[in-house]
Amino acid sequence: MDYVSTRGAAPTLGFADALLAGLARDGGLYLPLSVPHLPPDAIRGLRGIPYPEATARLMAPFIGDDFDHAEMKSLTAAAYSSFRHAATAPLTQVDDNLFALELFHGPTLAFKDFAMQWLGQAMNRVLRRRNARATIIGATSGDTGAAAIEAFAEQSQVEVFILYPQGRVSDVQRRQMTTANRPNVHALAIEGSFDDCQRIVKELFGDLAFRDEMHLTGVNSINWARILAQIVYYFVAAAALGAPERPISFAVPTGNFGDVLAGYYAKRMGLLIERLIVATNENDILVRTLATGRYAPKEVKATQSPSMDIQVSSNFERLLFEASDREPGQVVAQMNALAKEGSFAIPASALARIRADFDAFRVDEPACAEEMGRIYRTSGMIIDPHTAVGVHAARKALAASPATPVVALATAHPAKFPEAVEAATGVRPPLPEPLSDLMDRKEAIAVLPNNRRAVADYLRQTARVAA
Repeated sequence: MDYVSTRGAAPTLGFADALLAGLARDGGLYLPLSVPHLPPDAIRGLRGIPYPEATARLMAPFIGDDFDHAEMKSLTAAAYSSFRHAATAPLTQVDDNLFALELFHGPTLAFKDFAMQWLGQAMNRVLRRRNARATIIGATSGDTGAAAIEAFAEQSQVEVFILYPQGRVSDVQRRQMTTANRPNVHALAIEGSFDDCQRIVKELFGDLAFRDEMHLTGVNSINWARILAQIVYYFVAAAALGAPERPISFAVPTGNFGDVLAGYYAKRMGLLIERLIVATNENDILVRTLATGRYAPKEVKATQSPSMDIQVSSNFERLLFEASDREPGQVVAQMNALAKEGSFAIPASALARIRADFDAFRVDEPACAEEMGRIYRTSGMIIDPHTAVGVHAARKALAASPATPVVALATAHPAKFPEAVEAATGVRPPLPEPLSDLMDRKEAIAVLPNNRRAVADYLRQTARVAA
């Protein structure tokens, strides 16, 4: 399988090289040259099989010869061995035709573990095979950083630097990044927003001399392997509810657009998804974009669902590329307009294609808290604020199409956001046993100003890069 950039000027790569590249050298995002189609019998065959086996089957067409079947089985078994639930991604019914897909049973209690644990295994395997090292740099609004540090802390070929917005993640999220106590992982608190962290990462990748000097690679959802790993749980959930014969809709708490984009590619692969529901908090750029056709970021607002406090959704570029008949010139023009003018317009034909697959709903702070309380009162289930945004949007979708089951992605364990959950339900959720002492662990943090040069200097002084 070959991979191409959304901006058309980077070299075409195979899977392993795209995995290590992260961001394309032209600033674009890699995606597969073609999307493989899964026949109905193959979807039926996912029912009841172990999650690692489903992962190996679904990823294989995208990977080609870079990993054989035995390697894939080994990698996926290792990736999901630390998950605390036997089903890995269990489904729970919370209301009539409304389900929660529990994606928080991994080691850092968030859906990011599904992709990051696989990415850590796969990337280290490729680097070892090539006798190479890499410097991983990533930006996080809370969960990606913890998942990356957990996944790569024991990997021999990498050093990890995670940028997060100072004071804008929960205490649990911060401590999961700052208490790892491993020499190859570093938590960098940036005096700015997540969008600032993401901008710095992209600027460092855009400096090709620095990128080559430091052997940079990325683990944000700009890396296609992250999207690929997330495709799997859409198939597994849908198969459990009757796919391929029965259509399903999915409601996805959305910030950087990677998780819901995985659902889009699952649909392209043949999964019968009726609607993909983009659920945002009050940082509602995607709701506004689908409504108006203009992508125009505003100032980031701090909410009780901080992992979604994002106004520049990087993965939306991949959807623009697909909706524009894979015409990179259109994407380049839009990204240039965003950089120079602060916004861009989506042509009517591309917007119509996006609207054919996606709906988008904004969930404000009172509605988010109300949803946490309602779910607890009616089912006894405790959900976190991000999941509440997804469930609330799912209810809106059910009102429009009550016959189609809606699966809301439960993206984080409630114990990651204890204050918000307790305020809404009266119950303070405890951390699972492996993390019970998290709040007592010693932290190690480097606080840096909000600029690229400061981060570049820190990496040069700290990273152990192979010659």
